[in-house]
Parts: sequence; C-alpha cells; structure tokens
Amino acid sequence: MTSFGITNFGLFLMAVLLLNATPGPDTAYIVGRSVAQGRRAGLMSALGITVGCCIHATLSAFGLTALLAASATAFMAVKLAGGAYLVYLGIKMLFSKQAPSTENREALDLRSHKTIFVQALITNVLNPKVILFFLSFFPQFVNHDSPHKIVAFLFLGAVFATMSLCWNSGTAMLAGTLTRHASNNPHVKQWLERTVGAAFIALGIKLATTRN
Repeated sequence: MTSFGITNFGLFLMAVLLLNATPGPDTAYIVGRSVAQGRRAGLMSALGITVGCCIHATLSAFGLTALLAASATAFMAVKLAGGAYLVYLGIKMLFSKQAPSTENREALDLRSHKTIFVQALITNVLNPKVILFFLSFFPQFVNHDSPHKIVAFLFLGAVFATMSLCWNSGTAMLAGTLTRHASNNPHVKQWLERTVGAAFIALGIKLATTRN
C-alpha cells in the first residue's frame, strides 16, 4: 500500500466498517425500498448506491469533487437537484396504484429493477453530503506528496465500494425478509409504499434545506 502512498490502511478499513454500521440516508433509502418493494428492490438499490460511490471516488481522484465543492452555485444546484429528485420519488410512491396481480407482478418487477437501480444511483450521485464525505475522508489516508494519488484514491474507492455493497446488501436482505410476509398482502404493500414515499419526501426536503 505504501507504494501508492496509502497510509493507515487498517484504520481506513475500521473507519469504513463503522461508517457502514452507522445509519444514514443511503441506509434509510435501501431499507425503505426493501420494506416497500421487497429484497430484490433493496439489492438493486444497494448496487445503484455502490456504483454512485464509485463515481464519487473517481471524481475525487481527479480533483473534480473539490472543484464542485468550491463552487457555491454548483454545490447549491446539486443539493437542490438531489432533494427535488428524492421528493419526486416519494410522490410517485405516495400516489402509487394498487399492486398488480401475482401473475403480472413478476414481469413488472423485471422491468422495474433497472429503474430502481438508476434511481438509487442518481440519489447517491446528487447527494452533496456524499460529495463532501469523499472530499474530506479519503485524503486522510493518502500522502500529499505521493506521485500515485489517483491510483491510491481509486483503490480506496474500490475497497470502500466493496465493503459498502456487502453491508448494504445484507441490510436489504434482512429488511426485505422481515417484511416479506406482510408485503405479500397487496393492501399492506401499498400502505408500506406510501409510508416509505412520505419518508423519501421528508429526506428530500431535509437535504435541500440543509445549510452548506
């Protein structure tokens, strides 16, 4: 690791583990999807968020994250876009129609998996808190004078994404399993989706109104 300029790699692994164990917006999003739409939806959300983290790590490696954070206008635009998108998703779930019949549900789920993945990806990429996290957290484990900073950032990003995917996938499986029997009832499923939709709206408003 030292050849890439990475320092305190063991501490980095412990910190990432603790960060994943601490509930946050990403965890709330994954749990919400799992509870309302099942384990597969939660797993696709976890995958989408992981890809979003990979994008953030890549942007950080090339210094683009720092440029975005330095521009108050650009940062505000990302924050408002992220909050608005969460509110949009919440409204869609809040006013969703009754769940389809069992014979049509499987075909609908197959079509919706890609959509759920993309939605999770967008919510992560447009979260300014994630931008600031990568900007402030990763540099602590890379030597400032290392000639391989880009490689170091990309490697740490890959490790972070792998650990996060494992943790978030387990969270999605657990949440989806605990509510599996309840969500099999179409009326209960619709109630769960509306509850989660309201939570997404609250998260979006909180994100958009948080001070820089």
